[in-house]
Amino acid sequence: MFENLSERLEKSFQMLKGEGKINELNVAETLKDIRRALLDADVNYKVAKQFTDNVKQKAIGQDVIRSVKPGQMMVSIVYDELTQTMGGDPVDVNLKGNPAIVLMSGLQGSGKTTFACKLANLFKTKRGKNPILVAGDVYRPAAINQLQVLGEQIGVPVFTEDGNSDPVDLARKGIAKAKQDGNDVVIIDTAGRLAIDEQMMNEIEAIKKAVNPTETLFVVDSMTGQDAVNTAREFNERLDFDGVVLTKLDGDTRGGAALSIRQVVNKPIKFVGTGEKMDAVDTFYPSRMADRILGMGDIRSLVEKAKAQIDEEEAKKLQKKIAQNKFDFDDFLSQIQQIKKMGNLKELASMIPGVGKMIKNIDIDDNAFKGIEAIIRSMTPTERKNPQIINGSRRKRIADGSGTSIQEVNRLLKQFEETRKVMKLMNSSAGRNLARMLGNKMQQR
Repeated sequence: MFENLSERLEKSFQMLKGEGKINELNVAETLKDIRRALLDADVNYKVAKQFTDNVKQKAIGQDVIRSVKPGQMMVSIVYDELTQTMGGDPVDVNLKGNPAIVLMSGLQGSGKTTFACKLANLFKTKRGKNPILVAGDVYRPAAINQLQVLGEQIGVPVFTEDGNSDPVDLARKGIAKAKQDGNDVVIIDTAGRLAIDEQMMNEIEAIKKAVNPTETLFVVDSMTGQDAVNTAREFNERLDFDGVVLTKLDGDTRGGAALSIRQVVNKPIKFVGTGEKMDAVDTFYPSRMADRILGMGDIRSLVEKAKAQIDEEEAKKLQKKIAQNKFDFDDFLSQIQQIKKMGNLKELASMIPGVGKMIKNIDIDDNAFKGIEAIIRSMTPTERKNPQIINGSRRKRIADGSGTSIQEVNRLLKQFEETRKVMKLMNSSAGRNLARMLGNKMQQR
């Protein structure tokens, strides 16, 4: 996401010339190009104009710190303005109440039903809650079935009632069921339409009035750009929702919705959906999104994803094995599994500063590890523990068993041996001294 906008902004900064100060003359062309870049990214026109006006006001007359170029100073100003435009600080969901009631709203096709399940999974696994889902879309049987299937997948109960076509009654009964069973969060899925209509708006208003939710979320497909912003405005006028959820941010989105919606409806973006898996949901951090828009990556989110998947005890055991030069293919396979749990590979790689731009046109398949896994799983337990015993006949058997070639097996064995050598070096006193020396060099720069 945002690749085109990132490239355009980078080119805009390169236009800035001048010594000592950023002034109206040398900043004019840069600001004009930034505005064009924002409009091309489907950012609301008024938001784009206000954005560049704010940047201009902050930039003109700005003393350029010694050793910092005007273009670099402008990056800092644009970063701050991007962060503020998207809301400044993250805003959490309100889960007060016994039970807390979260009402989902949005158009059909926005990913509302799927996101309701992702939210339930997040509350259950990360916040220690005991949620229940209420199937309030009585018009689309597939929505009820989808909720039941995904609910079973994440271990969250789904309340529905055969023959009941009254969404208000279903919502009330779902809350009563939650109180009876001790569920502390109720997430109510509601019907959507292909476009806004009076019947839908009357219905969602009636549900809100009947259940008095602690949190009303508007779910919007970020790939629809300005249409998403216009829909949000109309929903907000009728519902006065508490926050926005942007889905499909892992798709080919230009970013206009993320950059416009807060300013247009004055409601925070609270969550973003970044994939199909049930754990592909993140709290929205404006500063981190600004990092990514400006091509700076998002190391903080990457570290958080890694921490969530890495078992501390397992990490200590692995460290001990590396110290004893006993790292084997079972350990290697375990590391691959942990990386895969973190999410979409291209999305993860784009969080590393500078990498997003490099891999823009490269298709990184989520099944990239499949061949490696097949080769390792075709080894016997003894071979995994002692790769050095894998001779020619064993290599052929492993290649046949994994559906790969002997060359691919040879390549993996060679790469694995080189990895072990590096680990052994870095664990030695010479390696630790080298790392310390490199660290000191970096600090001196």
